Amino acid sequence: MIDTYRHKGLRKQLAAVVAEKGIQDNAVLLAIESIPRHLFIPDNALHKFAYEDKPFPIGSNQTISQPYTVAFQTELLQIKKREKVLEIGTGSGYQTAVLLEVGAKVFSIERQKALFDRTKLLLPKLGYNTKLFYGDGYKGLPSFAPFDKIIVTAGAPYIPEDLLVQLKIGGIMIIPVGEGADQMMKKIVKTGENNYETEDLGVFRFVPLLKEKGRD
Repeated sequence: MIDTYRHKGLRKQLAAVVAEKGIQDNAVLLAIESIPRHLFIPDNALHKFAYEDKPFPIGSNQTISQPYTVAFQTELLQIKKREKVLEIGTGSGYQTAVLLEVGAKVFSIERQKALFDRTKLLLPKLGYNTKLFYGDGYKGLPSFAPFDKIIVTAGAPYIPEDLLVQLKIGGIMIIPVGEGADQMMKKIVKTGENNYETEDLGVFRFVPLLKEKGRD
């Protein structure tokens, strides 16, 4: 768990790259600059590349997202301190750490047991304490709802109704939607009990959002 001055310098450069691509939220940029991304990548051979603006494999056919994508989704959420954020797809925990750094109270669900077990141990070691759950992201966490914000970090073939129900009125959901290799990033604002405003914000590429085995 070594974090060197070299790593810190590389993070500073990465934050500058992300800013050049259009990210303006200072809290998000500071999070990118602060979090030791290399420690979220299990393959030590990839650590020297960790501060490139690229995704990398983390096992279980999953990836740690490109930093720009993480920053883009986080900025869209417009998080205020202590807001309850539901994250669908904990993965490596890197996006979780960014959400925590910008002040969110995070509830995160991971479908892959191996990733869940690893990240559950890793985050506290790095000083990040949050609520992690192993389960089906399509179902959300109704017992902890409603949420101020919801972020989905895997490509969904459709917008899960259960997640819309768990979003507060006035809340924001950021979700990549599409069944192919590419998805459309959507920002959904809940304007009433059954009313939503949806905005399309460009094409991205995510691993697919998996359902719990044995369920529809």
